[in-house]
Amino acid sequence: MKGLDATFRSIRTAGKKALSVYLTAGYPTRSMTVQLAVGLASAGADLIEIGIPFSDPIADGPVIQECSTLALSAGTTPEDVLSMVKEIRNSTPIPIILMGYVNPILAYGMGTFIQDAKLSGADGTIIPDLSLEESGAYLRNTAESGMAPVFMVTPTTPESRLGEIDRISRGFVYAVTVNGVTGERTGTGDVAGESIARMKQHVTRNPLLAGFGISDPETASGISRLCDGVIIGSAVMNRLRHEDPETGYRSALGFISSVRTALDG
Repeated sequence: MKGLDATFRSIRTAGKKALSVYLTAGYPTRSMTVQLAVGLASAGADLIEIGIPFSDPIADGPVIQECSTLALSAGTTPEDVLSMVKEIRNSTPIPIILMGYVNPILAYGMGTFIQDAKLSGADGTIIPDLSLEESGAYLRNTAESGMAPVFMVTPTTPESRLGEIDRISRGFVYAVTVNGVTGERTGTGDVAGESIARMKQHVTRNPLLAGFGISDPETASGISRLCDGVIIGSAVMNRLRHEDPETGYRSALGFISSVRTALDG
């Protein structure tokens, strides 16, 4: 198991940019989630984010919403997600970040969830709708377990708050590049670049990884020049929405391989 800090040290030493890839747990199937995570690690991903399906994902666009709905319809639970993490961990040391909304985690029990997530092999958590002001118990539990609490910043986050989020985050800070939900976009490079440059001035303690709207290798490469790496979700999940799961699998891995090449180039 290679931790987040060691991973980012290796990336910096190599003069590269980090590539984090998001998957919705249970889509298109449980076994495919595990297969994808392992395959993406081989295709060039440095981190894997595993999304816990939720019925009201306020930060997610239509592609991930649909994938979450289908995963829930298939019966995927938080317990199932942790079981998938264990299976992934048995096959690859890549750092794994769990991404989930606060209601299912509170229903599970915040402390118990963080502890069980750590035991499953996860390295950190992202809870998009947990505010800084309400994060006290979360931060205590992650500190006790050694899990990394990863917080998000947005184009409208005030400068004073950027510094505070950088202070309490561990692992990295997630830079949301646009005002909106996840999803592939075109023509957002200049606006996103201005936001990321401002964030980078104030996020100095942790690596800054940019996500939301990164849809192709060229955009990923351009944005990565302003920060420490990129996060790709909808563009991968969209390629999995294929009637033949194996075709979707190959398409997703080929896409991430092309992004890896662009980042390294």
